[in-house]
Amino acid sequence: MKKIAILSQKGGAGKTTLAVHLAVAAELGGKSTAIIDLDPQASASDWGDSRDDETPVVVSGQAARLSNMLEIAEDAGADLIIIDTAPHSENASLQAARAADYILVPCRPAILDLRAIGYTVDVVNLAKKPACVVLNAVPPQGSIAHDAAKAITQYDIEIAPIKLVQRVAYQHALTAGLTAQEYEPSGKAAFEIQQLYKWTAQQVHL
Repeated sequence: MKKIAILSQKGGAGKTTLAVHLAVAAELGGKSTAIIDLDPQASASDWGDSRDDETPVVVSGQAARLSNMLEIAEDAGADLIIIDTAPHSENASLQAARAADYILVPCRPAILDLRAIGYTVDVVNLAKKPACVVLNAVPPQGSIAHDAAKAITQYDIEIAPIKLVQRVAYQHALTAGLTAQEYEPSGKAAFEIQQLYKWTAQQVHL
């Protein structure tokens, strides 16, 4: 069983959006997948409740129970666990990071997000686990993504080769309890998520 933690000490970075989209991509790829929602706001759990499909399973819990939840998931035969964490919670984020095989750090290409990423990188370094930044909600035109990537280089963390562009398909899909792949299978958002999933799966040898 592989475990991916999605971390950002800043709110609004897109952790839950990334978690649910990668989980559905894994399910569509034939992998038994579950999301562990450690965020008290329970956005991933709310999304799961609004779905007609029973998969991916979304379980809400506390960081103190994470090892137990992971053990239950492994006994149930899960192939992949995606851990969605809360912002402003260094202890919970560190527990999730230490439990993970790989860490994804979503980051919007905005100045406040770029300044805040250093706190998340500190957690990653404490956990001593491989990680990368996923540029999220990138404007479809302009040099902002390039400028953001350049700014991130000071933190000594890799940047995923696939960025997620700001597209309305994400919001429409989440509102309906879906993901972009389900809402608009042939759309650009679905393609980006599929590419990111394939790349991430390679990193964890899934």
